[in-house]
Amino acid sequence: MHIKSEIRILAIDDSPLINEKVIIIGTFFRGGEQLDGILRAEITRDGMDATDILIRMIKYSKYYTQIRVIMLDGVTYAGFNPVDITILSRETGIPVIIFMRSYPDFKKMRLALSHLPDEEERWEIIKRAGTIYKIEQKNPVFIQLCGLDEENASEIIRLTSTHSNIPEPLRVAHLIATGVVLGESKGKA
Repeated sequence: MHIKSEIRILAIDDSPLINEKVIIIGTFFRGGEQLDGILRAEITRDGMDATDILIRMIKYSKYYTQIRVIMLDGVTYAGFNPVDITILSRETGIPVIIFMRSYPDFKKMRLALSHLPDEEERWEIIKRAGTIYKIEQKNPVFIQLCGLDEENASEIIRLTSTHSNIPEPLRVAHLIATGVVLGESKGKA
């Protein structure tokens, strides 16, 4: 698979956890350079609706037929509302990359899940995200994949990390999500 420099990517990040409903923002990018559109939806804080809402947000978007990769900032949103990337990829027909700045602390995650309903189902969804790959660069990052291989996913991460070690589509989604909710953007993507 040849990765075009202007590959169409939908990157999704969530806003700060202020309310029961948490805004998620999708940025539709050409590679790591050009923002072409924005999507918005709401999911439940610590809920179980992230996968279904992401599928609907993507499939009913005018960008749907153009999206070549879905990029997620981690496997859980709005606290511990897990995204089943296998179902997301299957239902949309689009490969998924989970991006992480650091290797997840599964012990902490498991402890946090123990305080929530559906603990085992949430844990199964998180585990189903699969193998964690390390991308070696100045500041190494980690990814999980569904629907594409490590080589192509790594190339997409490097191609879109134009201004930092965080892919630009995710960085911008984060800035927009925090700015919309807090009145101004802050924090790291």
